[in-house]
Amino acid sequence: MDNRGVRGRSSCSQERAHLKILGVSDEVAPSVYSRAIRDRFGDVDLVISCGDLPYSYLEYIHTMLNVPSLYVHGNHDQPEYMAGGRRITKPGGWINLHGRTVCAKGLLVAGLQGSIRYKPGCPYQYSEAQMRLQVLALVPRLLANRARYGRYLDVLVTHSPPLGVHDGQDFAHRGFRALLYFIERFRPRYLLHGHRHIHRTTRHRTRHMHTEVINVYPYCVIEV
Repeated sequence: MDNRGVRGRSSCSQERAHLKILGVSDEVAPSVYSRAIRDRFGDVDLVISCGDLPYSYLEYIHTMLNVPSLYVHGNHDQPEYMAGGRRITKPGGWINLHGRTVCAKGLLVAGLQGSIRYKPGCPYQYSEAQMRLQVLALVPRLLANRARYGRYLDVLVTHSPPLGVHDGQDFAHRGFRALLYFIERFRPRYLLHGHRHIHRTTRHRTRHMHTEVINVYPYCVIEV
């Protein structure tokens, strides 16, 4: 497991001039889950998952690319059962971003998991009020980033999009208003999300105020 690029927080004092991120979400992409993954994506510096993917798929990506790997849970995430009865409850080698901030390859990255609550008793689903509380719980860490590095955050990783930006008409795919507040107050350069299965024929990158909102489904290479 190589997440050494996540541990040295002093490296976030000065951002790297160029960085490539592989974002994945919601659907296994044959071009990623491939023997040629190193040929296609061997130059990425960081991998980010926005949820709803098999943990074995994420472990394959991390093993093959061997770069810092960060994730949040999607609303459909659940334990995975492998041959021999092994039960996987999280992807090995990956760092769970939910409710925390980390320094990864010179970027300040934070995460918020899950979708709007549309079924009772389901994990990784939240009411609007619950998501607002999770955003507020991140504030002390964001203020600490601002004091130490001169900025709150570079990348926010979520499963769901903000309300009105890439979200759907049906309630299950409605975005969170709390994420709009986050963008307005803390101005991350990027917000990466999944949840909406929007193909590249549809617009998947939208600027909202100071933030570029990117739907990474099913995968996307972002050059910072």
